[in-house]
Amino acid sequence: MIDKLDAIKQRWQDVEQQLSSPEAMSDMKRFAALNKEYKELTKVVEKAEIYKKVVSNIEANKEMLATEKDAEMREMAKLDLDELLPQRDELEEEIRVMLIPKDPEDAKNAILEIRGGAGGDEASLFAGDLYRMYMRFCEAKGWRTELVDETAGTAGGYKEIVINVSGEDVYGQLKYESGVHRVQRVPSTETQGRVHTSAASVVVLPEADEFDVQINMNDIRKDLFCASGPGGQSVNTTYSAVRLTHIPTGVVAQCQDEKSQIKNFEKALGVLRSRIYEMELQKHLEETAKKRKTMVSTGDRSAKIRTYNFPQSRITEHRIGLTSHNLSAVMDGDIQDIIDALQLAENAERMKEGTTV
Repeated sequence: MIDKLDAIKQRWQDVEQQLSSPEAMSDMKRFAALNKEYKELTKVVEKAEIYKKVVSNIEANKEMLATEKDAEMREMAKLDLDELLPQRDELEEEIRVMLIPKDPEDAKNAILEIRGGAGGDEASLFAGDLYRMYMRFCEAKGWRTELVDETAGTAGGYKEIVINVSGEDVYGQLKYESGVHRVQRVPSTETQGRVHTSAASVVVLPEADEFDVQINMNDIRKDLFCASGPGGQSVNTTYSAVRLTHIPTGVVAQCQDEKSQIKNFEKALGVLRSRIYEMELQKHLEETAKKRKTMVSTGDRSAKIRTYNFPQSRITEHRIGLTSHNLSAVMDGDIQDIIDALQLAENAERMKEGTTV
């Protein structure tokens, strides 16, 4: 373990030197890649330094037990070992997880898309509840969110809403949310008190930048239309909303959130680029899924991943068989424990099979 960590530290030092070289600074794509690697290696190096100190203290206390004749000093060494040995084991496990080859997409920002599915108005209302849940989660993580496009439901909530989320390791956390979310509850419109089942779909895309996807602007059809919904005097009076169609793939993206046509174009282009990028990523995820028993990060949009049962205050994560009764807290954005459990299951699968992303 120590030899491997020393090699990682050497690589960290090499990357640090390369970052300050004129060659790296003149090549933005290479500089971005090096900077990303440096940040990831820094986390391992910092954890490794703590681990080395613990190992060193263990060796010192073992030596004291072997050579020290004073009973009180020997007892102190034994007590220290009782604390240090579990620390060492815990640190080794943490470092092993950190050394699992990471999905290169995990550090990216993300585009979060929520759509009401089967269930009519109730599905739109549930999509609105999911939107609120994710906004609370993003706020707790210190991530920045930016509305791209929305279509309100007729009775509230959203038929569709698209948000940009930026921050640290956003896609690596939110990617587990892609799939069909099912809700079981009594709708406000239900007079007989019967429980209805509705659904909403969530799609999380890694935000692609210009280095990831090269788009020929001649392949894009640009349509302008009047924005709808809230937005002030410019709504329905100016052609500020933008819809972009990538002709070779048929992928469409639109934005009407900004009053400026230019800003809407930039946002829509970002979504378009990410959707095209995700088409290629999807092939990779499907190939990876064949090697695993779990469905944790296959990105299968048609898979029912989670059920929210309101009468029983129960939430069930179907991919890993996790059930809890803290539905109220989850709907208020407390989903970190679920994401951590999904990450743990995926890491265990990858460590077991030696699978890389």
